[in-house]
Amino acid sequence: MKKLRPKSNIDELCYPYIYEDSLLCDYEILTDDLTRMVGWAINDLGVLRQQYPDSSELQKLETELNWILPLCFHLNGSIRGKLAITEEDHNKLLTNYRRFKTITEKSISGFVLPGGVNPVGVLNKCSSMCKKAIRLMVRIHNEEQKEVNELLPKFANLLCNYFFTSTVLINQITGFKETPFISKSYK
Repeated sequence: MKKLRPKSNIDELCYPYIYEDSLLCDYEILTDDLTRMVGWAINDLGVLRQQYPDSSELQKLETELNWILPLCFHLNGSIRGKLAITEEDHNKLLTNYRRFKTITEKSISGFVLPGGVNPVGVLNKCSSMCKKAIRLMVRIHNEEQKEVNELLPKFANLLCNYFFTSTVLINQITGFKETPFISKSYK
């Protein structure tokens, strides 16, 4: 059977690499989706901020998510194209993450069942998408022998943790109590 190939009509092609066999295209589609989800989270956070207008932490989170939004697109193109995530970006995200971690350290002490008001669900999804992106980076590098700069998975791991901790922060501010998850698989 012959391979599917794009047709000559540009209007019938959503992405130049959509027909390639490489996992790189899957990675790029996933990080494109991640970027869209962050945009959605920013919108939902704007609505939430109207309910909590005095929360400086929600304002900071919104500012940070607006900073992160284009970085997700930079994460997208940094394998096929030029590396567009910097150590400075990573260090700034690490500082922001550690600040949230300090603020929320008493709110959570282990695994919890996901829940909370918008944009918690969207941010939890963003966190999961970062994990998928990391797994694709590993496969692209190890299986397809395409160079993946070590900064990219390091940044995506941190971004995953940042998104999760931001959900804990929102739940802390809104008074939503997470339900601890007790695993029957691990002790």
